[in-house]
Amino acid sequence: MTHADPDEAATNTIDPLVPRPIDRPTTLPPGGRIDPAAGDIAKIFAAPDDPADWPAWRADLAAWRDEARARLAYSGEAYDDPAVRWAARAHAVAQVWLWDERLFDHAEQRFTPERFLESVAAQGGLDGLVLWHAYPVIGIDDRNQFDFYRDVPGLADLVRRFHDLGLRVFVDYNPWDTGTRRTGRGDADELADLMRDLDADGVFLDTLKEGDAALTRALAGWVLEGESRVANPRIEDHLLSWAQWFADSEAPGVQRAHWYERRHMMHSVRRWNRDHSGELQSAWMNGTGVLVWDAVFGVWVGWNRRDEATLRRMLRVQRAATDVLVEGEWAPLDGATPEAVAAGVYASRWTRGDVTLWTIVNRRDLDWVGDPLAAPATGPRYDVTAGTEVAGAVKVPARGVTGVLDLAPGAERPAWLDALLAEAAADPGATDATFPAREAVRLRPKPSALQIPPNTAIRVPAGRRDLTVAFRRRETGFYQGAPYVEEWKPLPPRLHDDREAVLTAETGPVAVAANEVSLLQYRLFLDRSGYEPQVPHRFLTGTEDADPAAPVTGVSIEDARAYAAWAGARLPDEFEWQLAAAAPGFTRRRPAVWNWTESEHSDGVTRFAMLKGGSDHRSEGSDWYTDGGLKDPGFSLKFLLPGLGLERSASIGFRIAWDLPGDGLPSDDPSRSEETA
Repeated sequence: MTHADPDEAATNTIDPLVPRPIDRPTTLPPGGRIDPAAGDIAKIFAAPDDPADWPAWRADLAAWRDEARARLAYSGEAYDDPAVRWAARAHAVAQVWLWDERLFDHAEQRFTPERFLESVAAQGGLDGLVLWHAYPVIGIDDRNQFDFYRDVPGLADLVRRFHDLGLRVFVDYNPWDTGTRRTGRGDADELADLMRDLDADGVFLDTLKEGDAALTRALAGWVLEGESRVANPRIEDHLLSWAQWFADSEAPGVQRAHWYERRHMMHSVRRWNRDHSGELQSAWMNGTGVLVWDAVFGVWVGWNRRDEATLRRMLRVQRAATDVLVEGEWAPLDGATPEAVAAGVYASRWTRGDVTLWTIVNRRDLDWVGDPLAAPATGPRYDVTAGTEVAGAVKVPARGVTGVLDLAPGAERPAWLDALLAEAAADPGATDATFPAREAVRLRPKPSALQIPPNTAIRVPAGRRDLTVAFRRRETGFYQGAPYVEEWKPLPPRLHDDREAVLTAETGPVAVAANEVSLLQYRLFLDRSGYEPQVPHRFLTGTEDADPAAPVTGVSIEDARAYAAWAGARLPDEFEWQLAAAAPGFTRRRPAVWNWTESEHSDGVTRFAMLKGGSDHRSEGSDWYTDGGLKDPGFSLKFLLPGLGLERSASIGFRIAWDLPGDGLPSDDPSRSEETA
């Protein structure tokens, strides 16, 4: 149970629920004459408030684009390469933790890509995904970001399986990783080798809007996606970008990079939102895509059913009518009736040959029913998001989207139209905007036979106690809930700040070993028990020449549990560990290493364990690294669990504990309460 949350008002001068100035849409001056220092990096060009100004605004947009392209001698040659034309059609891309429990079966220690795709099918299906791999566990030891890819058994096969399922695969590049193992080779060459080895399709540039010259040269022929806005000069060699934390005008504006180059795909994302209607509508009105991210670095931020239904409606049309959206004439905010606009319903027009597509959004919280289009139908007209032929009125769902397709008189029906209408008609949609919450619950291992603890063990009497637990607020959150909800980009002092929570923990009488299990003790266990790990990869790695009295490392939490069961004990949970550490006689072996605790949790998507004690190792140079250095007993590290031996680290060992006769075992799990954030 969390008792109190410190008041942050005095230290945080930025309202986290309000877009920063840098996120707000840019007003385009008359004639499109804007300083390139602002125009070339604008996120969105805001639509004028008065609909009477929209025709002139469209002319200004065209003038701005013509001037910018001429000034920058834009060629667009990279987009002509047949090998990368898929990028302009990658409407839905997911960012996925490599060890997401939908993608990786921790019990069987194998990847399950088909199960993952089935689990996210309600979102409308994916065109690609970023296999996120290192952050937030990188920094636990000296492994660099490339090690966390290269050391995964079967990773190239997983990429191949996704290719067979029709998806493109991105790897993640972390330019801030400068304080781990160095190889003497530059990141650009390391990354290019990795791309070849995995046969991956693209690179997501974490924290980078654009790659430098060395990176773009080394990765020529692969697709680069920048995080947040990509400036006009780099649209030439960055074929995709995130539309991250883009605030829009009330009448939907124009995404600058996509207006500059229609083949430049953008993915709207507001990672901490529980209401995604804003970014969905922006993408729909711009003919761009969405980054689907329902678990942010170990924090569940699942999409509600209404937004999933909206995304499905969008994706069906975008995939079928891609040529209209990419090659057709785009007229932003053109075609809605004054009555529709007055009701918060806006439309944009896309025309290619005999086909006109109207993308329509409803900014209000109530369904709107009527004829939103000023132009009368001259041929067949269809609601392609509902799957019906239009005889008059259409429904534009609250906070949702609608697509209307016009065919010119006598026009040939597009080959994709009938299948699109059938799929749309079979989808009942959804209006439920409730957040689909998940709870991370503690996983309880099988009990082991009790043995009498040694006299040196630290006795912790039974009781219910309020414990102050310290942690650093990272995007991983702590036990439950997201560290940020409906917020724009979290910045210090709300990011990477030191936090405390008061948790009420009930512990049974327990004895905790005074010291970690040594390498010698663990080798004795192996000799006498015949234990063999389920996955031997990295087992006892780095201990070949270690001091036998040093703490055993290179062990997973399951390897530690196996030793404890053999010894007639178990692992202490994090609260027992903390209480014992405050008592006389509690010691640390050298080198100091983090300790596994019996605090493994899962919400069905992310699995994590709490580590205690800190370690001598600390990766320097970035706040994005996981915590290192020796820590006070009250400090807890939420450690997301990789699999296939990647969780074994030279910086993690363990100690054991014994249940004592008394009043019973712990009955409450304080980790189920919300974190102080």
